[in-house]
Order: sequence, then C-alpha cells, then structure tokens
Amino acid sequence: MRHVIRAGAVGAALTTLSLTVGPAHATPAGPGVTGKVIAETTVGGTDYILREVTIPPGQATGWHYHDGTLYAYVAEGTLSHFDATCASDGTYPTGSPIVEPAGASHVHIGRNLGSTDVVLKVLYVLPHGAPFAEDAPNPGCGFE
Repeated sequence: MRHVIRAGAVGAALTTLSLTVGPAHATPAGPGVTGKVIAETTVGGTDYILREVTIPPGQATGWHYHDGTLYAYVAEGTLSHFDATCASDGTYPTGSPIVEPAGASHVHIGRNLGSTDVVLKVLYVLPHGAPFAEDAPNPGCGFE
C-alpha cells in the first residue's frame, strides 16, 4: 500500500537525506533484496517516490531499466553497477550519489559484491503509474 503525502514533505525528506540516485527492484532480484516506500506524491503526470532499497551481500537487483530518471544515495555498503555491455559503469561506496537515466537503452544491474548490506535511498521520478523498474533479460553477462 502506498502512502500519499504532500510535495513539500517529499522535498524536506530529500533535503534531509541529501539524495542524488540508485537502482531498483527488478526480476530476477536475488534473495533478500527488498524495497520499502518511504514517501510518495504525484505532481501533474509525474510520480515522485522515495524508497529504501536493501541488497544483501552477494545479491543483485536483476537486469532492468526505468521509465524515468532515478536519483539515489548510497547510505550503507558499496554498490557495483554494470551496464548492458557487461562493463562496470561505477562503484559507489557509502555517501556516493548515483543517477540512472530513463529508457530501455539504459539496461543495468546493481550488485553487492561486499560483505555487508548495500542500503540505497532512491528517488524515482516516473511517469504517473509506471512501475519502479522494467525487467530486462541478461544481456549475456556471466552473472545475474
């Protein structure tokens, strides 16, 4: 169940968290990967949803893309991010911002290669009613 709050409260939450980006939950996500909605509002035709995403050690988000831009902040751990060419497009330790552009041409996966949970604070800026993520097949990488 989503809780709808006023836009001012979302802005205050973002300022407090100093958000800037991160991945989302998509199939096949690894065991224990979770996402919890913290705040949500709709302005015009755009949904602004703040979530906390947790990726346990050795797990991943699954290959996916987003219909809107994501802005995240790594609150705990180190996120390893890979694009559809199987190349690393960033390693983000605690305190790092991440931006994930919108569209099917930006398929990616977030992986936790460390020994502690990765915790992300993620702001989804999506067309109204869009899912958090769109599933994508593994582009041929030797990992999920």
